[in-house]
Amino acid sequence: MTLPLVPTAVIGSHGKPGWWFAGVKAYERGEFGPADVEEMFDDAVHAAVRDMETAGIDIITDGEVRRLDGYVDSYYAIIKGIEPIPDRRKAGPWGYDQQTRYEAVGRIETPQGGLGIVKEFEYLKAHTTRHTKATCAGPLTFGSRIHPGKIYKGVVDVAERFAEVINQELRGLVAAGAELIQIDEPARGNVSGEEMARLFNLATDGIGVRLGYHICFGNRFGRSRFQRTYEPYFPGILKSRAHQLVLEFAGREMAELDLWKTYGEGRELGAGVVDVKGFAQDTAEDVAKRIRRVLKVCPPEKLTVNPDCGFGWSPRYMCNAKLGALAGGAALVRRELQGRR
Repeated sequence: MTLPLVPTAVIGSHGKPGWWFAGVKAYERGEFGPADVEEMFDDAVHAAVRDMETAGIDIITDGEVRRLDGYVDSYYAIIKGIEPIPDRRKAGPWGYDQQTRYEAVGRIETPQGGLGIVKEFEYLKAHTTRHTKATCAGPLTFGSRIHPGKIYKGVVDVAERFAEVINQELRGLVAAGAELIQIDEPARGNVSGEEMARLFNLATDGIGVRLGYHICFGNRFGRSRFQRTYEPYFPGILKSRAHQLVLEFAGREMAELDLWKTYGEGRELGAGVVDVKGFAQDTAEDVAKRIRRVLKVCPPEKLTVNPDCGFGWSPRYMCNAKLGALAGGAALVRRELQGRR
């Protein structure tokens, strides 16, 4: 399939069906065995893929529905060389301070077969004819909740070790036929754009396919974690070898588009034009208006449009409605662009 002008894409995660949550609870109670869980995950991938295809999305993922405990939590359960630290706060409203932290007690290693992202991608490729994107959390994200302990010199050393781990995973993705790989890394605020670029380049060293770099501000339970501005990271972030920067704009009322006008020349932009944190339903015309604004700073040949972030914390019905609006808004703008040619 040939991609249209201004193609639509997802970031990674998809809204999960209600039965997915029921199945997870059943597994935790010991009522599901490994084969039951695998069947449930297969069904959830099929549901996510069909949802994205039905909505009309051009570049899809498997919805990241096999990542049982969220963004990177399920990986911590299989990574060797770390141990959990007791949570300091358990009562009261959920916050990022209630995420389990870990301490390095040995060399960080993955089990044989890696993180499992290659297997996820292979299943996706076998069950769709659409263009696909493979996604992987970045080294800062993996290392953000791991105290270096006595094994590593500091948090940067932990991130550098994860860059090595990620690089092996990406090589497996390339061997499996991935043509677009996206690294996901929230803008942490305490790391410069140059340092983020350096770690991205370590993680992607020798990976000869199109690379996307998704930088957001956190989205767990629809909540941001970091100060919502990209300005401190430019121009340092441009030292990354990413072909495409994937940035959130819709939930910030399209703020900082001027940064792309200043720094974006020659690079692809994955522009967030659907607000995943807001419960209000975007319409196709809402999305089209946002795309028109992005086109003032980015040529259509360099533009992909997507949600601000993943839909993993959104109800599935809302996710699907917003994806339909994304596809509808892009179609409106494409017709306008074709009419001018």
